[in-house]
Amino acid sequence: MYPALAVVEALTGQVSRDVSLLYVGSEGGVEERLAWREGIAFRAIAAGQIRGLAPWTVARNLLRLSRGLVQARRVVAEFDPQVVLVTGGYVCVPVALAAWARRIPVLIYLPDLEPGLAIRVLSGLASRVAVSFPEVTRYFGAGKAVVTGYPVRAAFFAADKARARATFDLTAGEPVVTVFGGSRGARSINRALCAVLDELLECCQVIHLSGTLDADWVRERAESLSPARRARYRHYAYLHEEMVDALAAADLVVARAGASTMGEFPALGLPSILVPYPYAGQHQEVNADYLVQRGAALKIADADLGTQLLPTIRSLLADQERLAEMGRRARALARPQAAQHIAQLMMELAGGSGGTGSHVVE
Repeated sequence: MYPALAVVEALTGQVSRDVSLLYVGSEGGVEERLAWREGIAFRAIAAGQIRGLAPWTVARNLLRLSRGLVQARRVVAEFDPQVVLVTGGYVCVPVALAAWARRIPVLIYLPDLEPGLAIRVLSGLASRVAVSFPEVTRYFGAGKAVVTGYPVRAAFFAADKARARATFDLTAGEPVVTVFGGSRGARSINRALCAVLDELLECCQVIHLSGTLDADWVRERAESLSPARRARYRHYAYLHEEMVDALAAADLVVARAGASTMGEFPALGLPSILVPYPYAGQHQEVNADYLVQRGAALKIADADLGTQLLPTIRSLLADQERLAEMGRRARALARPQAAQHIAQLMMELAGGSGGTGSHVVE
């Protein structure tokens, strides 16, 4: 969702007149709420995963995908776009197929270092495939892939650490660690953090985004802190507009290794401790390894959080030279023009470099 929002931001800033946009996403998904928050028209269609699940679940989700294809054909026919951008996930399959059937150009954006099943299937139908890293081009035919980088909203590049810390009423001059695991949260990270919270707050201030599922018990843990410790701790279930500041305020971030880490952390020059989700296939491991190998991050296995989280944070915060070097190496991976590059590809596929047009983003 966030790469699509960055492209929408760039797209609406590049054209000389209004552009019509429609976001198509899964029924009941988080992208619907985010699209409406951004003022983007949204249509929901049915979708479902078909890999790595029980046979009866696969059968049910195949029926959902069939229904989604009917819905997508109706949406595409009614909106009649000039170009369609898809960003991965099973919901993109019916949308891309519906566009291809009407000979509407399809641009795929692949945020990860390896394409998933949906992207592998659809890449043959796409006009172009935008990728974040040169290493990914080998998965596609000659001339099909173009390296754009990971599209990040302009707010990340304009963020200011001092202003961000003031937003959260943090003490200037003291280290800040931001910990999060997505909108629903990462229970293993939450548990490991809360287990060492008293010790950790001795050496830094903490912004903790627990996710919605664990918010209640994490709030209870925060209430058990002494007043002095509680003054150094900020807990939120989740943040939207303030998320950029929650990251910009940090000297170090602890997070999963989803695709967004590959764009947002470099944009901020942010050192990280990455904890790949062990049930997300291999893509989070690959993402984490990419940043680790380039000196921008450290990796902790999910099973080792209980023993390694506190000493790893302490070690990094005590070595400011190493932390600064990790930040420099992260920033060297940023591609500030990625969103603009993808927006330009969309306009070219739509048949022009500006003017009015209709576009579907997914």
